[in-house]
Amino acid sequence: MGSVKDLDIIRDPTERREGLGKFVFSDRYSVFDWGEMPDQIPNKGAALCMIAAYLFEQAKRLDIATHYQGIADQKRGLIDTSRIFQPTNTMLVKLVRVVRPEFKEGKYDYSAFHADLYHFLIPLEIIYRNQLLPGSRVSSRLDSGVVTLRQLGLDHRPESGEKLDPPILDVSTKLESEDRYLNWEEAQQISGLSDLELKEVKKTLREVNDLITYTAEKAGLVNLDGKIELAYDPNGRLMVVDVFGTPDECRFTFDGVNVSKEVAREFYKKTAWYEAVSRAKEEAKKQGSTDWKALCTETPPSLPPELRETISQMYTSIANAFLERNLFDSSPLEEVVRKYQKWEKSKTN
Repeated sequence: MGSVKDLDIIRDPTERREGLGKFVFSDRYSVFDWGEMPDQIPNKGAALCMIAAYLFEQAKRLDIATHYQGIADQKRGLIDTSRIFQPTNTMLVKLVRVVRPEFKEGKYDYSAFHADLYHFLIPLEIIYRNQLLPGSRVSSRLDSGVVTLRQLGLDHRPESGEKLDPPILDVSTKLESEDRYLNWEEAQQISGLSDLELKEVKKTLREVNDLITYTAEKAGLVNLDGKIELAYDPNGRLMVVDVFGTPDECRFTFDGVNVSKEVAREFYKKTAWYEAVSRAKEEAKKQGSTDWKALCTETPPSLPPELRETISQMYTSIANAFLERNLFDSSPLEEVVRKYQKWEKSKTN
């Protein structure tokens, strides 16, 4: 399936029929498009599964269509999170067709998405931004003129940390070797979405953002930004697929401190491996190649054990807080954050 979760296919999807499969969430993690990293984060998979399942169930109550079917329990079949006694890492989902763009003569060909397609994954990552952080990619894109304030729905240049109301709705590619930011005109062009379909995509993004923000605030978290993936079912109904609202898909803070995959990203940004990844990606672009990993001269180091355990506790504590149940043996999030701050301070002294 991917670098952080596996897919057990029960029934393949076709153009006119939904597939069926199990998401099995692992303790693996990935940063900067590398894929599987050299170590694992204990209990991460089960925590992600519980968070995602809970949010899918809340989305259903709000009439937001998704591909979620339920938690896969070996003894009791399909159940929801309110009936689970121990965390699990497996959920049942409907499967959709994935139509991949072809890489031809140094660029991706999306012509398949301009035919009469049925039942397919939209080849975009749909992104919301409730705040901009220092060094945001949005700021650099504005500086370079790649995107304009109007294209981001802004009437002024936001300050770092400014709460955005309404939020920025952003978009990138999904099925390329490296995510590439687009403006909405480009996104509509490659995906073949009509004006009405694009309007529905943005409406769904706003609704999901509101759900995540509400759930996060109850847990004492700030929902800075996140992403969703969307697909059309065989009847042409838009639905949310993959997962959303987890610390892998979103950036959350607690008292201004990162409590998501961003913690691992920040650690790796200070390594020689990250510098080598950046150089490799630039070189691959010059060569018109998608295989930037073959050009990387470094391999990623493992996380320090104490940091790995702290990240694990962040994930499980967020799961406990979102579900308002102590499914995991984890300290309250406030204690986990203080432990992380103490570790960070020890590394700077």
